[in-house]
Amino acid sequence: MQPLKHIKSTFVPIRLENIDTDQIIPARFLKATTKEGFGKNLFRDWRYNNDDENNPKKDFILNNPAYKGSILVAGKNFGCGSSREHAAWSILDYGFKVVVSSFFADIFKNNALNNGVLPVQVSENFLQKLFQLDKDATISVDVKAQTITIDATGESEKFDINAYKKTCLLNGYDDIDFLLSNKKEIEAFEATLS
Repeated sequence: MQPLKHIKSTFVPIRLENIDTDQIIPARFLKATTKEGFGKNLFRDWRYNNDDENNPKKDFILNNPAYKGSILVAGKNFGCGSSREHAAWSILDYGFKVVVSSFFADIFKNNALNNGVLPVQVSENFLQKLFQLDKDATISVDVKAQTITIDATGESEKFDINAYKKTCLLNGYDDIDFLLSNKKEIEAFEATLS
């Protein structure tokens, strides 16, 4: 994984609530066992008419070239539904590093963090302010300070993140990398047991 420390980007807004994992990545794409290639199927049923990549739905935000960036802003209760790690894979593979919402399903939140995607939970009031920004506005997310900021106004809000997952994101670690980073301490502790 790549370290995730500070992200300043425009964003893609999806003003829908209760976006479940089957909408994020439909079940028919869950056969693959590697993380690559899922981005093209992110929100597949919302992006294309008749499941045809050559027939994009003009009114869906991911098909509008005016909206881009590494931050996805979505309505309340993002990632609800079934446990599906592929949802986080598709978001990351598409190019999003951060998802902002006023509420995340716990399983999605953990899957996102395990795969290097930062779920930033904000107040409903702050979320609505993000939705009111224009397409060229930028947002800054500081993982270490645990803040999200509207760059044009300086308005900021703190967000929570598990300390262990924060360390992993800042260093680009998965669980194995984290253990390996503590190898000397582990070996020193083991030596005390002999």
